[in-house]
Order: sequence, then structure tokens, then C-alpha cells
Amino acid sequence: MSKISPCIWYVNEAEEAAKFYCWLLPNSSIDRVQRSPIDNPSCKAGDVLVVSFTLAGQSFIGLNGGSPATFGHAVSFTVHCDDQAETDRLWDALLANGGKPQQCGWLNDRWGVPWQIVPKGFTEMVASDNLEGSKRAMTAMMGMIKLDMAALKKAFDGN
Repeated sequence: MSKISPCIWYVNEAEEAAKFYCWLLPNSSIDRVQRSPIDNPSCKAGDVLVVSFTLAGQSFIGLNGGSPATFGHAVSFTVHCDDQAETDRLWDALLANGGKPQQCGWLNDRWGVPWQIVPKGFTEMVASDNLEGSKRAMTAMMGMIKLDMAALKKAFDGN
């Protein structure tokens, strides 16, 4: 277990969400499902209360808090994708069943959790010493919903 684990608040879908995320990302697993020993404001005795899981090597906690929580972009989960195919696959899967796309490669999955889906190479473009290319790539990204690495590269190169 990591020393620091982000905790994601769900109404009562922590186990469902954790299973979905683990299916989506390699090197992921459900590590522990903890059931509530007593009735409490968020669930009944015996119901799933906390799910500890690992996503791509990072530990997380899913908490069934009982009441809806509001997520914002102040904290999100960034996935650095190996290529556009992985970007597309994750984007589509996280939007399935009620997710909401946002600008600049952001989305909220069906539980409202914010994600950034970033294709390999984009971060290097905007951090490049080629200031003009970096500006063009950043400007192109600002006009996108899902990030398109070919279009970003084209912008960076000035084409």
C-alpha cells in the first residue's frame, strides 16, 4: 500500500467503480473490500464500506459515503497514455454510461470523478525549449475536447 492513497467518495458504487477502473488499466487490482461492521449513516452492517484498490501501480481507496459528493477539477486523475489508440480507448470507456467530456482532454466518468487523458508526447511539447512550437501546441489543445496527438504534433511543427 502507498503511504498516500487518494480516497474517492461514492454514494454506494465504490466496488463497482474499482472493478471498472481495474478492468480498464493494466497493473491494477482490488486489494481489499471492507464491509461495515455496524449500521451507520452511509450503509448497513455488512454492506461494502471501503474498497482498497491499485490502479496502474497507484493505491486508491473507494468509500461508500451514502450521500452524493461533488467533484471538481481541483483534484483529478491524469492517465499518461502510450499512444493515441490508448487515449481513444480510455476516453471512450470512461465516458461510457453517462460520463461527460470536458475541454482540453478532461472528462468526468459516470460517477463524476474527473480524469485527464493525455497522449504521450504532449507534455514534452508544451515544456519544449521551442517556445513557438509550444505556444502552437498549447493553443491547439485549448480548442480540443479529446486530445488528438497527430493534430497537436502538426500544430507544434507549424503545419
